[in-house]
Amino acid sequence: MSTGNKYEENPEVTARFPDIHPPFDKSGATIEANRCLYCFDAPCTAACPTHIDVPRFIKKISQGNLRGSALTILDANILGASCSRVCPVDVLCEGACVYHRYNKQPIEIGRLQRFAMDAFYRNGAVLAAKTTERRAGKVACIGAGPASLAFAAELRQRGFSAAIFERKPLPGGLNTYGVAEYKLRASDSLREIDLIRELGVDFQFGRNISGEAALAALEREFDFIFLGVGLGKIRLLGIPGEELPGVVDALKFIEEYKTGRNLKVGGRVVVLGAGNTAIDAARAAVRLGAQDVQIVYRRDESSMSAFLFEYEHAREEGVKFRWWTQPVKLVGDEKKISGMECMKVEMDGQSFRHLPGSHFTIPCDMVISAIGQSPLLEFLQACRGVKLENGRVSVDRATGQTSHAKYFAGGDCVNGGREVVDAVADGKRAALAAAQLLEKIHG
Repeated sequence: MSTGNKYEENPEVTARFPDIHPPFDKSGATIEANRCLYCFDAPCTAACPTHIDVPRFIKKISQGNLRGSALTILDANILGASCSRVCPVDVLCEGACVYHRYNKQPIEIGRLQRFAMDAFYRNGAVLAAKTTERRAGKVACIGAGPASLAFAAELRQRGFSAAIFERKPLPGGLNTYGVAEYKLRASDSLREIDLIRELGVDFQFGRNISGEAALAALEREFDFIFLGVGLGKIRLLGIPGEELPGVVDALKFIEEYKTGRNLKVGGRVVVLGAGNTAIDAARAAVRLGAQDVQIVYRRDESSMSAFLFEYEHAREEGVKFRWWTQPVKLVGDEKKISGMECMKVEMDGQSFRHLPGSHFTIPCDMVISAIGQSPLLEFLQACRGVKLENGRVSVDRATGQTSHAKYFAGGDCVNGGREVVDAVADGKRAALAAAQLLEKIHG
C-alpha cells in the first residue's frame, strides 16, 4: 500500500499556503542552469551536508537529462526532493556559491534541485538498487524520520533487509508533520517515502517501541538498531496559566493544520520563542487569518536561533517582534485565554534580571509555545549501554555508532535539532559504517 493513500491533501490548506519558492518552468530552469560555472572544486558541494555533486546535476539539467540529474541527487541524498524545498540554501550551498565573490546573484541551486526531482517523480520515480544481490543482515530503525529513512534506504539499496518501526500512522517525522506547509506539503514528503518503500524497506506503523523488553526483542532479531527518534514534546513554559484553553505547542499547531484537522486560529496570537519553528508557526497563523501576530523573546534579535532570512520574511508578512520580554503569567478562564502578563528583562552576567516597573499585559486569545523540544530521556535511558550526553545520544561522528556496538543513531536525538539535510547525512553515514560491519559479520 502506498504511504500516500492514507493522506488526502486539504484544498483549503493548499490555497492558504502557496509555495514560498515557486518551481521553475523548463525555460527558467535551463537559463538558470546555464549560468552555473560548473566549478572544479565546487564550494556548493562542500557546503552541502550530504555532498550532492551540484555542478554535475545542474549540468545535466542544462543538457536536458533530467533523470540523470535526479539520479545524481538521489545518489547522495535519498530525500533530495524534500531537501530542495526545506534546506536553508542561503546559508548552505547557495551561500557558498562563487558568484558571491563577484557581487552577483548566486545560482538558485534549491529551485534547480526541485525542478529535477519534480520531473523524476512526475515521470515514474524508478530507482534501481545499487546491487541485485540479497545479502544476509537485518537492521531495524526506531522512528520514521529523515535520519532513519536515509539509513534504511542506503542499506536496502546494498541488499540488506531494513525495517522501520513508527508509532504514528504516517512516516516522515517532522517532514510530514512539523515542517511548515508553505515549505513542504505532507503529500510531497510521503511521495518520496513511497520510493523508499519500493526499494523494499519494511514499514511498520503504530509500533511504539518502548521499554527494555521491547528493545531486547529487537536486539535478538536484528543485527543493528538505528535510533532515529528525534526529540520529544515542546518544553513546558513553567508559568501559571499554561493549561488554559488556547495555549498550544508549535509542533501540534503545525501538525493539525497540515493534516487539515484544525484550521482555526485566534485573532490575536502570541508565539513564544525565536527559532525557525516559532517563525513557521507565526507565519502560519498569519495565513490562517490571525489579525495580530507577535513573537515574544527574552533576548534580542542577534541572539535568536532562527535564520535571518526567515526573520525577514516574517516581518514582511506583518509578524511583530517583542525583544527582551519574558512572560510571567497567562490569564483567562476555563473557556479561553485573554492575555499574557510580561516583564522586560536584561542580562545580568549569565542570568536575566527583571526590570522594575516594566510589567505589562499583551491581550491575546491564542498562545503558541515554541521554546524548544525536550529529549526523549525515558526512552533513551531504556537503551541500556547507549551513552547520553546532556540528553543527547553520544555517537562516533564518523560512523554514527553509539557506545553500545549494536546501536547507531542520528538526527535530532544526536544533534539536538538541526536541519533535515543534517539528519539525512547522519543516516547515510551510519548506514555506510553498518554495511561494512554487516559484510564482516555475514561475509
